[in-house]
Amino acid sequence: MKPHACAAALLSFCMLSTPTTAEEVNVYSYRQPHLIAPLTDAFTEATGIIVNVAFLKKGLIERLRAEGSRSPADLVFTVDISRLYAVVEAGLTQPLQNNSINNNIPSDFRDPNGHWFGLTTRARIIYASKDRVAPGEITTYEDLANPKWKGRICTRSGTHPYTLALAAAHLYHHNEADTLTWLKGIKNNLARKPQGNDRAQIKAIWSGECDISLGNTYYMGKMLADPEQSAWARSASIEFPIFEDGGTHVNVSGVTLTKAAPNKELAIQLMEFLSSPKAQKIYATENFEYPVAPGTKAAPLVQSWGDFEADPVN
Repeated sequence: MKPHACAAALLSFCMLSTPTTAEEVNVYSYRQPHLIAPLTDAFTEATGIIVNVAFLKKGLIERLRAEGSRSPADLVFTVDISRLYAVVEAGLTQPLQNNSINNNIPSDFRDPNGHWFGLTTRARIIYASKDRVAPGEITTYEDLANPKWKGRICTRSGTHPYTLALAAAHLYHHNEADTLTWLKGIKNNLARKPQGNDRAQIKAIWSGECDISLGNTYYMGKMLADPEQSAWARSASIEFPIFEDGGTHVNVSGVTLTKAAPNKELAIQLMEFLSSPKAQKIYATENFEYPVAPGTKAAPLVQSWGDFEADPVN
């Protein structure tokens, strides 16, 4: 099987062949291939081990279940904690205790039982119109439900994993009744029906449809590098809100070792590489994400957005 990058539409994905004994690692990924290609290419260059990536927009858990013990997948890459946790909860992973990985990934960003490992973080921040929102005007997630923002908030779907993770963090800090009230308050403040991705919310700020939105930090870096979208990005500032008794919400991109893992030892080598400072630097410079390995710095552009205290929730 030759290495390949898989282009994927909404429901399409490329197929991996049956397991082989060659020096290969097979990955099922919620992350788009172009985002991880710099990492897998560097790993292959360093080790000679080929990484085959199948991008699945949906149905990853169902596919792993159907394949069972004959699955070719060694690893699963995800873009958020909810999908990562769902794969573990489905009983499709195996635990791993590895000193190299554990030394590179702080305990807040890995499963205590070794079933999943966060590789990068992205803060779930507020994009605010530079023209219509004063600096520091919104400082907490709780304030999103304040009636003063009525008709001024844009957001993506309330059922999207990014939104679910933020709601779960609110539930951690508050109780169920307060969280429900908060969610209703945000809904009442929406400028339009939830739609689109994080970039679409920033475009809506630029076009004047709304004044603030929720989004992941790395999208700002991606948009500033895109000639078509740079004007959208320049219209908004980044605000790092906190929970009233916590910090700024962060989500993780992560990896888990599948239960079947036909190339387990090679897969562990890839996991070790992804947690290493070398790979973490690639994450930082190519994708504008926050690396988790101690001593690894974010890209200069990301550092220019300011510092924040991450919410201390596993």
